[in-house]
Amino acid sequence: MAPVGALEAAVALLTRAADDGATVVLSGHVQPDADALGSTLALAEGLRRRGARVTATFPAPFVLPASLGWLPGADALVSSDRLPADPDLVVSLDAADLRRLGDVGPVLLAAPASLVVDHHASNPGFGHVTLIDPDAAATVALVADLLDGLGVPLDATLATCLYAGLAADTGSFRFGNTAPGTHHLAARLLDTGIDHARISQRLFDTAPFGWLGLLSTATGRAVLEPDTGAGLVWTWATVAEAGEHGLAADQLEALVDVVRSAQEADVACVLKGAADGSWSVSLRSRGGTDVSAVAQSLGGGGHRMAAGFTSHRDLEETVAAIRAAL
Repeated sequence: MAPVGALEAAVALLTRAADDGATVVLSGHVQPDADALGSTLALAEGLRRRGARVTATFPAPFVLPASLGWLPGADALVSSDRLPADPDLVVSLDAADLRRLGDVGPVLLAAPASLVVDHHASNPGFGHVTLIDPDAAATVALVADLLDGLGVPLDATLATCLYAGLAADTGSFRFGNTAPGTHHLAARLLDTGIDHARISQRLFDTAPFGWLGLLSTATGRAVLEPDTGAGLVWTWATVAEAGEHGLAADQLEALVDVVRSAQEADVACVLKGAADGSWSVSLRSRGGTDVSAVAQSLGGGGHRMAAGFTSHRDLEETVAAIRAAL
């Protein structure tokens, strides 16, 4: 359950917007994952049912991952350059800081009212009203509380979006952020009749054949450094390499979930190279290292067990900075 005072303030803000038929913009973070997108789509639909005029978006580049395009409501997403002028309320979902909102950030700052809903411990709280709970397994768990507060009953449409985010951010309930309340929420979502097996298959067990080639390339160059911190395993791949295998850039995201299996390393790291020469770095911990502290020291953020940052140094300098931080 979200912090009571913060939840009440967030529900009150959303209730006023719905009752007034306000223009509301909802946005997840750049390159949205299942939690960001599921949160955005579920809350957008809930607010529409309450009477608000809602536009759901995410920051440029406006490219929806194929693994998430099937979520209910995804076809109604609007690119960030087509947002309504002067919205009454802007809601940020699952963005750990303002930078993660990209070109939607200025829209939020200019709005007369804003709400930040997130579960990242590193979130500084950049909205007029904030609902931030690092103990929540996923942002969708906070959205479920908001929908309850708005009096919007859960049905299969809403539950599909929420379950996708919950399953993704808990690693199918394998990660340390899974708590009793996580399973209680999952049970509520299953009670709506969703096909949870099909949702999980689409999220975790479906990829183009080219993914196997990219995986072979990335794992083949993996490096184990047992004496770095509590042990580090890292590898890298680029957007260009993904393209050579016929893959979109978002396919790089899943590499860290394979690399993290190395038992000799407490920390797993995957560096994903962009066309502009920057590196998007994903960090995962087995529990002995707070990777959010590492990421924050390098300009990023996240959770104790999962975090990331963007580097504009070259590959060798970026890895050296990670070593030093560890």
